[in-house]
Amino acid sequence: MNSTKIEKAYQLAKEQYAGIGVDTEAVIEKMNEVVISLHCWQADDVGGFETADATLSGGGIQATGNYPGKATTIQQMRADLEKVMELLPGKQRLNLHASYGDFGGKKVDRNEIGIKHFQSWIDWAKQLGIGIDFNGTYFSHPKAADGFTLSSKDESIRQFWVEHLKRCREIGAEMGKQLGTPCVHNTWVPDGSKDTPIDRNGHRSLLKKSLNEGFEKPYPKELLKDAVESKLFGIGLESMTVGSHDFYLGYAIKNSKLICLDSGHFHPTEQVGDKISSCLQFADELLLHITRPVRWDSDHVVALNDEVQLIASEIVRNDFLKRVNIGLDFFDASINRVGAYVIGTRAAQKAFLIALLEPTSTLLKLEEEEKYFERLAMLEELKTKPFGAVWDYYCLKNSVPAGEGYISEVLNYEKEVLSKR
Repeated sequence: MNSTKIEKAYQLAKEQYAGIGVDTEAVIEKMNEVVISLHCWQADDVGGFETADATLSGGGIQATGNYPGKATTIQQMRADLEKVMELLPGKQRLNLHASYGDFGGKKVDRNEIGIKHFQSWIDWAKQLGIGIDFNGTYFSHPKAADGFTLSSKDESIRQFWVEHLKRCREIGAEMGKQLGTPCVHNTWVPDGSKDTPIDRNGHRSLLKKSLNEGFEKPYPKELLKDAVESKLFGIGLESMTVGSHDFYLGYAIKNSKLICLDSGHFHPTEQVGDKISSCLQFADELLLHITRPVRWDSDHVVALNDEVQLIASEIVRNDFLKRVNIGLDFFDASINRVGAYVIGTRAAQKAFLIALLEPTSTLLKLEEEEKYFERLAMLEELKTKPFGAVWDYYCLKNSVPAGEGYISEVLNYEKEVLSKR
């Protein structure tokens, strides 16, 4: 897009927003506080690097599609992520799963991983000036095949995964130390039952016990922030999920952990955006996994829809940006994976920009005066304000393609790099 036209359109938009009391320059500056953690697993369909032909299995999750060009090595994944970040405005982090270690072709089991297997990731992130977040990997493993990991009644299996949790925390803390920014370490386990279980309580007691053991060693919050993530159900685990929202909300509040809210892990009629202000009455911080569930936790590429907008608006309206850690979680194997990253991340960023362009104090005053007609009218009029012109200018200021300009960049990368894999 022509930079002169972008600047002209922005000036007109700036005047429109000024008319309702919004300073677009301040908004663009505020966007620097919106830091999004890019999940590594979109690049390779959640395969990981433990073996040369690693693929996603178990866990009640699926990556559907077979589009060519997925990353099959660490070098390819890093190249793809660097390309993605070249096309994004603002600031990003990397969100890494434990199965993506630099194992050098050697068999390293989950209870054997250490800092040395992730040092090259730390060095890479340091070169880019970004932080890393970390996740234990409790699926795609023989010791997760029966549906239970940290809540397993087989003590040897339970202890195996407790050791994995301990090692993940140690790795995360070292990432935080070396990179100078806290690592958010998230724990999600797929544990559950396909059919109606008798002993829900037994498995939940074991999960609580395992978490207590795994979290026993304290780490400074300047290095590591522990989060726990719930889910409604998974494929083959429809009747009971051990780590339900009720379980983890209670655990997180009692034990001062971050509660992770994944927008695909609830019933389709529930709104994650509505949960944020409730959770933050009792928790210091939250972790968000923004995704797009289509009828279930399908993890479609994030799009700018009402659910994502409500999440962003609730965070901005209540000045929660410093208390919410923003991550993405989707994996679509049916389209260009680099393009999927760019679409999804930009969609989330647009939602936050729109939220920041809202005259919240004006709307709140109308609400407190019970002027509900005027409140609704203003909310409707905001939908057609020229936020796109502000977005394009924001991209221009960040030296990344504005509008649809990134499409040709992605297609060229596919032609020059992805198609040759």
